[in-house]
Amino acid sequence: MQEGRILLADDHPLIREGLQMAIRIRHPQYMVDAADSIAAAEDLARRRKPYKLLVLDYRMSDCNGFNGLFRMQHALHDTPIALLSAYTQPPIIATARALGAAGFLSKSQPLDELVRNVDLLLAGQKVFPDVIEVPSDIADLNARLQSLSPAQARVLSALASGHLNKQIAADLDLTEATVKAHLTSIFRKLGVTNRLQAMLAIRPVLDPFAES
Repeated sequence: MQEGRILLADDHPLIREGLQMAIRIRHPQYMVDAADSIAAAEDLARRRKPYKLLVLDYRMSDCNGFNGLFRMQHALHDTPIALLSAYTQPPIIATARALGAAGFLSKSQPLDELVRNVDLLLAGQKVFPDVIEVPSDIADLNARLQSLSPAQARVLSALASGHLNKQIAADLDLTEATVKAHLTSIFRKLGVTNRLQAMLAIRPVLDPFAES
């Protein structure tokens, strides 16, 4: 009996197709959908959700850094999202955890190990490698982001995707007044006063390599 769907989003065909097949073999009770871009994943989310789990490539052709995570959190709301990446720098892993990811999987892991980690994620566990101390500026930003309520995080996610207040309100089924109230709280918690400053403040999260 089918128990639900899993979504796999990765723009590398070999990784995407190999992991998709391995998960299907291990979990025949789940339908495993695959997308090669964030746009395709968003389309599947609109048409086929709810999903039990999303395994999301950290960087794809139409997103940079954590923008993909923001966008898919916006599209899937409560679905656990695990990031899959060849980048395993501790600040990236720590930031992923702070932003609400359910796990961080390395593309250097053997396929059978990746599937075992998917097992843990489906069981509701968090899956992260051990990380060393995070730089203080990232730690401070993480703390500010963690202080956001779930509703505020969804509004910030939409803002990071370039949406205006009217579109955010329509997408999240809110009034524009409520969106403005959330933005006021978000700006206060981030220590900024407007949208541009907010985007600059979270730039290290949207793309940790922007300044490298």
